[in-house]
Amino acid sequence: MDTSVIREKVRFAVGGTYCAAWHYPGTNGGCVVMAAGGGVTKEPGTDPFAARFHAAGFTVLAFDYRCLGESGGGPRQTVRIEDQLDDWQAAIGFAAALPETDPARIALWGFSLSGGHVLRVAARNPHLAAAIAQTPNTDGPAAARNAGSYQKPLALLRLTARILLDAAGALLGRRPLLVPLAAEPGTVAMLSTPDGVKGDEALNPGNRYPQWNQEIAARSIPGIALYRPGRVTPQVRSPLLVLVCDEDRSVLSEPAVRAAGRAPRAEVVRLPGGHYAPFMDQHEQAVEAELAFLRRHLLAPAADRTEARGAGRS
Repeated sequence: MDTSVIREKVRFAVGGTYCAAWHYPGTNGGCVVMAAGGGVTKEPGTDPFAARFHAAGFTVLAFDYRCLGESGGGPRQTVRIEDQLDDWQAAIGFAAALPETDPARIALWGFSLSGGHVLRVAARNPHLAAAIAQTPNTDGPAAARNAGSYQKPLALLRLTARILLDAAGALLGRRPLLVPLAAEPGTVAMLSTPDGVKGDEALNPGNRYPQWNQEIAARSIPGIALYRPGRVTPQVRSPLLVLVCDEDRSVLSEPAVRAAGRAPRAEVVRLPGGHYAPFMDQHEQAVEAELAFLRRHLLAPAADRTEARGAGRS
């Protein structure tokens, strides 16, 4: 993260509490609303991309979901799909009211679990100028089956037991039982895929973000494993960029490619590497592809964007 980047902490209300966000004021009228992957907070999950988008003149609003990071809400470290979708709606409304933002030039960006959310939110908001889903989780059951194949049987049994205990605890109002977001096979964790265990190296090099709690409530895992946002892509009318990595073993690339094929105005960018390659050796290629897409769809004259949107519906 370039420390010369000018940004300010802001909050916006949602669900009786608030989401915390970084606001990077831009100069070109376009705005990118960003959120990180499952259990990842805004700094490790968006800083490298947000800084580049802002340097190109875009306003950026990068937020933490409720129950995570600096946002309010509880129980802490829980991931509730529908609540996170509501957080996106509130973020879009907040971004549209920023003084330097043209409400007709708002784009979404998310990766992994949030990449799947981007599809759902874009389907609900056809007025959006564009959406970027980077290594998105589009088919939770397929990803979960694949991820399970990398875990050891005893660890899977222990994870299942913890999920059941935590689900029961949720009914009784108890604090969540936490598990690591990722760990080597044999350790109880949400992910033990070959690329999943590189999350800390990719997002938190040199422990740059020591405040990031790399754990998730066990009760959250079934909802993520059953989530299938790729089903809604036929309803996404905005320009959509789906960026996948061909060796992704955490969410898989092919379900995302198929989902993109059902969207009226989707583009697919394929890169080599695993789930976190866009944060590592493929970072420059990912950023350049995404910036080109944003410039094309957020900075074109309004008449050109309207004409293109109409062509997408024909």
